[in-house]
Amino acid sequence: MLKGAQQECPKRLKAIRDALEVINGKWKIPIITTLMFGKRRFKELLREIDGITPKMLSKELKELEMSHLVKRTVFDTSPVTVEYAITPFGMTLGNILEALHDWGAALRNHVIFQDRMQTTNQEANRLANSPLKT
Repeated sequence: MLKGAQQECPKRLKAIRDALEVINGKWKIPIITTLMFGKRRFKELLREIDGITPKMLSKELKELEMSHLVKRTVFDTSPVTVEYAITPFGMTLGNILEALHDWGAALRNHVIFQDRMQTTNQEANRLANSPLKT
Protein backbone atom coordinates (compact mmCIF):
# COMPACT_ATOMS: atom_id res chain seq x y z
CA MET A 1 0.00 0.00 0.00
CA LEU A 2 1.22 3.48 -0.79
CA LYS A 3 2.29 5.64 2.13
CA GLY A 4 0.16 8.55 0.92
CA ALA A 5 -2.90 6.31 0.85
CA GLN A 6 -2.22 5.19 4.42
CA GLN A 7 -2.18 8.82 5.53
CA GLU A 8 -5.21 9.82 3.43
CA CYS A 9 -7.56 7.14 4.77
CA PRO A 10 -7.57 8.35 8.42
CA LYS A 11 -8.13 11.95 7.25
CA ARG A 12 -11.08 10.89 5.13
CA LEU A 13 -12.54 8.80 7.95
CA LYS A 14 -12.21 11.70 10.37
CA ALA A 15 -14.06 14.05 8.04
CA ILE A 16 -16.79 11.45 7.45
CA ARG A 17 -17.14 10.87 11.21
CA ASP A 18 -17.42 14.62 11.78
CA ALA A 19 -20.19 14.86 9.17
CA LEU A 20 -22.06 11.86 10.54
CA GLU A 21 -21.82 13.27 14.07
CA VAL A 22 -23.79 16.32 12.92
CA ILE A 23 -26.47 14.54 10.84
CA ASN A 24 -26.73 11.29 12.81
CA GLY A 25 -29.92 9.83 14.18
CA LYS A 26 -33.36 9.07 12.91
CA TRP A 27 -34.70 12.63 12.64
CA LYS A 28 -32.03 15.09 11.49
CA ILE A 29 -32.06 14.15 7.81
CA PRO A 30 -35.87 14.26 7.58
CA ILE A 31 -35.85 17.68 9.28
CA ILE A 32 -33.13 19.03 6.98
CA THR A 33 -34.83 17.58 3.91
CA THR A 34 -38.18 19.14 4.87
CA LEU A 35 -36.55 22.53 5.42
CA MET A 36 -34.83 22.30 2.03
CA PHE A 37 -38.32 22.75 0.57
CA GLY A 38 -38.86 25.98 2.48
CA LYS A 39 -39.32 27.61 5.87
CA ARG A 40 -41.57 25.90 8.37
CA ARG A 41 -43.09 26.65 11.74
CA PHE A 42 -42.70 24.10 14.53
CA LYS A 43 -46.24 22.69 14.14
CA GLU A 44 -45.77 22.36 10.39
CA LEU A 45 -42.62 20.31 10.93
CA LEU A 46 -44.49 18.11 13.40
CA ARG A 47 -47.22 17.46 10.83
CA GLU A 48 -44.83 16.80 7.93
CA ILE A 49 -42.35 14.52 9.73
CA ASP A 50 -44.37 11.45 10.55
CA GLY A 51 -43.72 9.94 13.98
CA ILE A 52 -41.53 12.63 15.57
CA THR A 53 -42.58 13.87 19.00
CA PRO A 54 -42.58 17.57 19.97
CA LYS A 55 -39.82 16.94 22.52
CA MET A 56 -37.60 15.17 19.98
CA LEU A 57 -38.24 17.79 17.30
CA SER A 58 -37.28 20.54 19.73
CA LYS A 59 -34.07 18.73 20.70
CA GLU A 60 -33.07 18.01 17.11
CA LEU A 61 -33.79 21.58 15.96
CA LYS A 62 -31.60 22.96 18.76
CA GLU A 63 -28.73 20.65 17.74
CA LEU A 64 -29.11 21.57 14.07
CA GLU A 65 -29.13 25.25 15.02
CA MET A 66 -25.93 24.79 17.05
CA SER A 67 -24.35 23.12 13.99
CA HIS A 68 -25.32 26.13 11.83
CA LEU A 69 -27.54 24.02 9.57
CA VAL A 70 -30.86 25.53 10.69
CA LYS A 71 -31.79 29.09 11.60
CA ARG A 72 -34.52 29.85 14.13
CA THR A 73 -36.35 33.16 13.75
CA VAL A 74 -38.71 34.48 16.41
CA PHE A 75 -41.35 36.97 15.26
CA ASP A 76 -42.84 39.48 17.69
CA THR A 77 -46.45 38.52 17.12
CA SER A 78 -49.21 37.53 19.44
CA PRO A 79 -48.85 34.66 19.99
CA VAL A 80 -45.13 34.52 19.25
CA THR A 81 -44.34 32.87 15.91
CA VAL A 82 -41.17 30.82 15.49
CA GLU A 83 -39.97 29.87 12.04
CA TYR A 84 -37.18 27.48 11.04
CA ALA A 85 -35.18 27.69 7.83
CA ILE A 86 -32.21 25.91 6.35
CA THR A 87 -29.05 28.04 6.38
CA PRO A 88 -26.80 28.55 3.36
CA PHE A 89 -24.36 26.14 5.04
CA GLY A 90 -27.19 23.65 5.50
CA MET A 91 -27.98 23.94 1.78
CA THR A 92 -24.53 22.48 1.08
CA LEU A 93 -26.04 19.13 2.09
CA GLY A 94 -28.29 19.26 -0.98
CA ASN A 95 -26.09 17.14 -3.25
CA ILE A 96 -25.42 14.65 -0.46
CA LEU A 97 -29.14 14.27 0.28
CA GLU A 98 -29.89 13.92 -3.43
CA ALA A 99 -27.24 11.18 -3.74
CA LEU A 100 -28.64 9.49 -0.62
CA HIS A 101 -32.14 9.66 -2.13
CA ASP A 102 -30.93 8.13 -5.40
CA TRP A 103 -29.07 5.36 -3.59
CA GLY A 104 -32.07 4.66 -1.34
CA ALA A 105 -34.38 4.41 -4.36
CA ALA A 106 -31.92 2.06 -6.08
CA LEU A 107 -31.65 -0.02 -2.90
CA ARG A 108 -35.43 -0.25 -2.61
CA ASN A 109 -35.72 -1.34 -6.26
CA HIS A 110 -32.90 -3.86 -5.83
CA VAL A 111 -34.44 -5.40 -2.71
CA ILE A 112 -37.91 -5.54 -4.27
CA PHE A 113 -36.47 -7.15 -7.42
CA GLN A 114 -34.50 -9.67 -5.35
CA ASP A 115 -37.58 -10.49 -3.25
CA ARG A 116 -39.67 -11.00 -6.38
CA MET A 117 -36.99 -13.22 -7.91
CA GLN A 118 -36.78 -15.28 -4.72
CA THR A 119 -40.57 -15.61 -4.54
CA THR A 120 -40.70 -16.63 -8.22
CA ASN A 121 -37.92 -19.20 -7.70
CA GLN A 122 -39.61 -20.59 -4.60
CA GLU A 123 -42.92 -20.89 -6.44
CA ALA A 124 -41.20 -22.61 -9.39
CA ASN A 125 -39.47 -25.05 -7.01
CA ARG A 126 -42.75 -25.76 -5.21
CA LEU A 127 -44.50 -26.49 -8.49
CA ALA A 128 -41.60 -28.60 -9.76
CA ASN A 129 -41.60 -30.70 -6.59
CA SER A 130 -45.37 -31.13 -6.23
CA PRO A 131 -46.93 -34.40 -7.32
CA LEU A 132 -48.92 -34.28 -10.52
CA LYS A 133 -52.64 -34.54 -10.08
CA THR A 134 -54.47 -36.68 -12.53
